[in-house]
Amino acid sequence: MSQPTYINTDASDATRERLQRRRRGKNAIALTLSLAAMAFGLLWLVWILFTTLKLGIGGLSVELFTQSTPPPNTDGGGLANAIVGSLMLVVLATFIGTPLGILAGVYLAEYGQKRWLASITRFINDILLSAPSIVIGLFVYALVVAKMGRFSGWAGVIALALLQIPIVIRTTENMLKLVPNALREAAFALGTPKWKMILSITLKASVGGIVTGVLLAVARIAGETAPLLFTALSNQFFSWDMNQPVANLPVTIYKFAMSPFPQWQSLAWAGVFLITLGVLGLNVLARTILSKK
Repeated sequence: MSQPTYINTDASDATRERLQRRRRGKNAIALTLSLAAMAFGLLWLVWILFTTLKLGIGGLSVELFTQSTPPPNTDGGGLANAIVGSLMLVVLATFIGTPLGILAGVYLAEYGQKRWLASITRFINDILLSAPSIVIGLFVYALVVAKMGRFSGWAGVIALALLQIPIVIRTTENMLKLVPNALREAAFALGTPKWKMILSITLKASVGGIVTGVLLAVARIAGETAPLLFTALSNQFFSWDMNQPVANLPVTIYKFAMSPFPQWQSLAWAGVFLITLGVLGLNVLARTILSKK
């Protein structure tokens, strides 16, 4: 006759308690390190924003938006020509880059899928996403500026558009892939052509995410300096001619910040404040649209 088996519940409870204490200790260490990393990042972010606000808000005035950049070591003046030039470059680059990016994203999500051309396009798009902006500037310089023999606003537009297109492509493709295939199959079952299904269903369902990607792309190119140094350069005067060098905020800030003149440095900080405020506003708007959709 077999003897009954007894389980030492005290030993198992002690082992379980020891394992729980170990897990709680590891969790506390991981949480502490995560909070420390977050605090470290927030410290620099708050410091940068505080410095920008402290030094930039002092340079704000009516003349900042109504007068062009002043000569060296001269009181007064503003950034009107640089502000208008930056708006021209960003708006034109968006008009060029957004349609191309959306069309390419639609092809990758709806037509290309596993085709070899789509794979090559995704690979090139990944390279452009990770490429330094100065490389794009040098490419446009060799392709456009060197051929034309002069810097121009159109060269700056091309450089900014090349930076914007990969972001729009990636966002459009990802948003379209989130649309359930059941909606596509239902449209096909009703005899809807594929192009009409894309316009009426998939693009309409993902319009919030696509608009968010476009706004984030605009925020990305709004503060780019390196590509414009090799393409649009800058202009001390107000000019609407896109075939000539065009004033813009990033290059003007770089030039004024590096100067020994306190008047220019004050204008540079005011320009930094304007760009920071604009980029922050675009990010908040993009996240608001995404959260509502």
